[in-house]
Amino acid sequence: MIPGGSLLRNLSRAFAELKFWQALGGTFTVSTVVSISTVFFSTLAGYSFAKLRFRGRNMLLTCVVATMTIPQQLSVVPLYIMANKAGLYGNLLAVIIPGLVSAFGVFWMTQYLSDALPYELIEAARVDGCSMFRTFLSVGLPAAKPAASMLFLFTFIGQWTNYFWPMLVLGSNKNSMLTVAASALKGAHFTDYTIVMSGVLLTTFPLVLLFFFAGKQLVSGIMAGAVKG
Repeated sequence: MIPGGSLLRNLSRAFAELKFWQALGGTFTVSTVVSISTVFFSTLAGYSFAKLRFRGRNMLLTCVVATMTIPQQLSVVPLYIMANKAGLYGNLLAVIIPGLVSAFGVFWMTQYLSDALPYELIEAARVDGCSMFRTFLSVGLPAAKPAASMLFLFTFIGQWTNYFWPMLVLGSNKNSMLTVAASALKGAHFTDYTIVMSGVLLTTFPLVLLFFFAGKQLVSGIMAGAVKG
């Protein structure tokens, strides 16, 4: 637990070999865009499944949830072929687009909004002249904030630590994300584990800062949602 005397020197070497700022920018872009998109579309779908009545709703929700049982490895081949044919190989868009919405997020927001959002609020908004989408923005999104904040956190961490798919699809552009760049610190014939572990420390440090600054707000949001429920 006590850092050695060479910690700063090792961090400096890992910082240079990682091309840290480039990798940090790419990782932050991917994590932020995917997290915002997942929260918005998952909340929109969850609101529809929880509060709107339409034919085939339960069957469609069952199909969405059933996709969670499919291992990621089974979808790699078709996703790789699609990304390659679309000319996205080696581009961050190949990492962003497949993660714009998640089945878990849809299920999470559906379950939360089913109990947290009363029909009376929706009916009051419709009586005031709000359209369906305006009702979602004015009533659905504010009611979903506690669950949405946790979904954002889960998605952000998942994308920040994502390694398998970016490793496959980024090609030679491996310095675009921290996890893939850190794996490149391992040599072909010899591995300097001091550099590897320093790279891992640099990769995880931004997440520690996120929890340090945002943890209190996230917990307060959860507690507020629990009291309102």
